[in-house]
Amino acid sequence: MKFLGSSSKEVNDSPERNEVDIHGVPLENPQKSRWERSWPTIACGAGLFSDGYLNGVIGQVNTILKTLYKKEYTNSSAQRNVNSIAFAGTVVGQLFFGWYSDNLSRKWALFISTIVLFIFAALGAGSYGGGSINGMLQALTAWRFLLGIGIGGEYPAGSVACAESTGELKEGHRNRWFIMFTNVQIDIGFVASTLVPMIVVLACTDSHLRAAWRICLGLGVIPPLSLLYLRLKLQEPEEFNRETMKNTKTPWWLVIKFYWFRLAIVSLIWFIYDFSSYSFSIYSSQWISIILGNDTSIWRSFGWNTLVNFFYLPGAIMGAFISDWIGPKKALVIFVTLQGIVGFIMAGCYGLLDHSSTVAGFVVVYGIFLSLGEAGPGDNIGLVASKTSATAVRGQYYAIAAAFGKIGAFVGTYVFPIIQNNAPGGADGTRGGQDPFFVSSSLCIFSGLIAFFFLPHIGQDTITTEDIKFRAYLEENGWDTRQMGSKEYQMGSRSSVDNRLDSEKPVEPVEKV
Repeated sequence: MKFLGSSSKEVNDSPERNEVDIHGVPLENPQKSRWERSWPTIACGAGLFSDGYLNGVIGQVNTILKTLYKKEYTNSSAQRNVNSIAFAGTVVGQLFFGWYSDNLSRKWALFISTIVLFIFAALGAGSYGGGSINGMLQALTAWRFLLGIGIGGEYPAGSVACAESTGELKEGHRNRWFIMFTNVQIDIGFVASTLVPMIVVLACTDSHLRAAWRICLGLGVIPPLSLLYLRLKLQEPEEFNRETMKNTKTPWWLVIKFYWFRLAIVSLIWFIYDFSSYSFSIYSSQWISIILGNDTSIWRSFGWNTLVNFFYLPGAIMGAFISDWIGPKKALVIFVTLQGIVGFIMAGCYGLLDHSSTVAGFVVVYGIFLSLGEAGPGDNIGLVASKTSATAVRGQYYAIAAAFGKIGAFVGTYVFPIIQNNAPGGADGTRGGQDPFFVSSSLCIFSGLIAFFFLPHIGQDTITTEDIKFRAYLEENGWDTRQMGSKEYQMGSRSSVDNRLDSEKPVEPVEKV
């Protein structure tokens, strides 16, 4: 069989080469109860709530800081740095923990990233910087970068381990479990990142905004702290124990030849999605404030923004089930194309929506735009990245794709203000609101075309079948796959080389008694 990303050489991935032949027992049939198979999926993926909250809340903190410090904040580089520096840290964290999770341990990569999240979320809330406003903003920027490293660890360690754990669940339900505890968690975090600041500002009042923004950041320590015990109890995923290359030298040239093209496609789609998604989430509170007018209180702006972010959830939850019904590839293509169409409609009608009297219409149309994005690439790009590579290199494969996504988010937070400021009439004019939607919608259509033509089919058993294909490819190129797996699995693992040798052995005659 020949598929994208592989070399030109045919690979024997026939049904006869299955996991029972290799390991002696199918992955979905270990002697575990339903809860024993389910809770690792929950513990691995739920930490992405922190990503949604800690990345989303900075948009509201940005609005508060602009209100408090006005020109000192807006005329400095701090506004951009505080918003986007966590993305730079996230890229570093993704790449480091991707390597760590493949070469050492999925479990401890998760646990260490959780500790990093907890420490630097707390330090960010307590940013001081010597007492000056500039020093405080510099300290906040530094802590946000280090916080990003912890957030980055959740992607290759958490999502990959979550995907591998779903292989032990019932067929037909695996995609929805993965999505519910990865992307849906991020989206719940986004909703909390606007709802919590609204409540905090209401409680503190506009007279105590200096305390409000610190409380909003400080509450970010709770999600990682709540997962510490569960993650300490985790064991390595069964698929990881079977397929890891941590006890041998990875044949990187063969890996690159097999996966380079597929990884490039997944990375490009993720870059485009995060370019729009995270940029819109950070600046949406600012747009809502502009539409509502300068006389509206901050908490009211956050309240409308909470409603906007709530639209993430219907799309994400609906998309989780649709991904099981029609497959991740079709779901991604259909919904990202629909998102692009709605985005063009919204851009064309933005002049009619850009008034305080029509803010409800703006929120609804913008919410539909976001919901379609979540049902498509939001739900499925992480699923695609975690299931289109072999387990042995999945952490690093996923980390590279996710890092490109965060680079897209990082670029977007810098590019979107430039697009708005250079639009006719400036950022506060109609074109300042229209142009980001024209850019984003065009990219949606482009990513839909890429996914349709170049992504492979992804079924319920793709993780297992991908491992079988990868083993077959390695063996066809003379690499002994008995080196794969933990020490326990190496003892009982068999490769096609074994089978060929066994078939070539002459059968010794049985001596009659």
